[in-house]
Amino acid sequence: MKFIIVSGGVLSGLGKGIIAASLGLLLKSYGFKVTAFKSDMYLNIDAGTMNPLEHGEVFVTHDGLETDQDLGHYERFMNETLTRSNYATNGQVYKTILDKERLLAYGGECVQPYHHIPPEIIRRWELACKEHSSDIIIIEMGGTVGEYEGLLFFEAARRIKLKTPNDICFIHVGYLPAPGNIGELKSKPLQQSVYFLNTMGIQPDFIVGRATKEVDEKRKEKIALASGVPVENIISSPDLDSVYKVPLILEEQGFAKLVIKKLKLRAKKSDISDWKKMVKKIGMVKGTIKIAIVGKYQQTGDYILEDAYVSVVESLKHAGWHFNKLPKLVWINSQKLEAKSDSEVKEIFRGIDGIIVPQGWGSRGVEGKLKAAKFARINKIPYLGLCFGMQMAVIEYGRNVLGLKDANSEEVDPKSPYKVIHVMENQKEYLAKKQYGGTIRLGAWPCLIKKGTLLAKAYEKYGGPIENPWYQKNPGYDHAVEPKKAEVIFERHRHRYEFNNAFREKYESNGFVISGSSPDGQLVEAIELKNHPFFIGTQFHPEYLSRPLSPHPIFLSFVEACLKK
Repeated sequence: MKFIIVSGGVLSGLGKGIIAASLGLLLKSYGFKVTAFKSDMYLNIDAGTMNPLEHGEVFVTHDGLETDQDLGHYERFMNETLTRSNYATNGQVYKTILDKERLLAYGGECVQPYHHIPPEIIRRWELACKEHSSDIIIIEMGGTVGEYEGLLFFEAARRIKLKTPNDICFIHVGYLPAPGNIGELKSKPLQQSVYFLNTMGIQPDFIVGRATKEVDEKRKEKIALASGVPVENIISSPDLDSVYKVPLILEEQGFAKLVIKKLKLRAKKSDISDWKKMVKKIGMVKGTIKIAIVGKYQQTGDYILEDAYVSVVESLKHAGWHFNKLPKLVWINSQKLEAKSDSEVKEIFRGIDGIIVPQGWGSRGVEGKLKAAKFARINKIPYLGLCFGMQMAVIEYGRNVLGLKDANSEEVDPKSPYKVIHVMENQKEYLAKKQYGGTIRLGAWPCLIKKGTLLAKAYEKYGGPIENPWYQKNPGYDHAVEPKKAEVIFERHRHRYEFNNAFREKYESNGFVISGSSPDGQLVEAIELKNHPFFIGTQFHPEYLSRPLSPHPIFLSFVEACLKK
């Protein structure tokens, strides 16, 4: 079992996750079995209750854990299905220790952070490696070095090095700013971040210099002199127009080979030809399609933070590249859309080829999302509603087509006379007890697709044979059932509200199609409209399963419809 620790310095948001994922891809290409692990320093038990404006997107694993978005990067780059064993927070670790203490598992010892926390962290890293039968585990440390909440994670790594120095490798990712008035990269902040690592008893084996441009030899020599890291082990990672080019930049510098040598492993001949073809295709893309994303988590002050919907954005790219088109995203704040008149809404959506209403919670910005769904329905604009976006489509249709005045979601308006979206029966007790974290419907669940629908055609055309990931259940995962036919697919969920079956007959008899449901027919999983080029809403999240080498069928069909428009 080999450990690779990836830490960060100077500032957050450097792309440690992309570096870790890229290295994982490269090591796999050399014939190793690799898994990845995110160590988050928050006291939250998981990412489910974190504000997306502060933390970014919540990514859901196949077995139903709400995690950091970096797990999405790992899955997309490494083409691996990860589980709850690939993620831990400080909160999880502390809770485990405290629960064990209450059970007298420590036999009356004085339970102390320094003595008991690091072994629990190491246990979790080893468990993830064993569960995925991996030769190597890449562990990304959240945050930056020097933050006290991460000290015990680094202490755990230090203890592994003390015990088996040839089985662990430390990679430090740091930023080199280039002040405009100076005109050159400055290495001093990175040098200081290495100093923080050294104070914890850790000497990095490799340094990855993140910067707006290539880190030149002079800067590498300065870093080498100050850090004690050999100059050949200092890797340049400049800004690129696509994160999917990062593995190729690292491979050009022989990064994976150097890591393999440090870990005293023997590699096979590398083959990343499929990845190279994909990246080459990205570079040859001609033309754009304009996709409006109507959300409420992307804007903070004057800035647009795409991280709140990163899986949706990447899924659109994957599908767009398939058709040799670059998705040009138009971010629309649903809250600001609420006050707009019909003529103003029309002007806002002028020239738009497709509309996506992504996930969301609560009442803020709902009326703006409903206006987006209405505009797409009336004007025959391709529409994709994801989870909350599906529920918005249901509400809009009820109000404006079925005459259900004031139709709404129970989440938004508990007093609505027509709660066409209501809380799931098994969620009522959780809400009554205010048990919000980790209680919603999560992970992969089976969906039976109705034949002849747009949804069925998407999977039939782009889903491929039954062994493709959309038809697989996760081994040992008891939520799923064995698929007996191609019409049963497994997609990941994250919701607590659902379509109200009391209104099902009224909807279906008036041009509304239930195109996906649970195998027992009780839960509506997907909806669409008749006489519309593409109008699909899914209660599940197809964006969690899209990968650059295998775009998701629903996103491919959506982009195809946008191009036809």
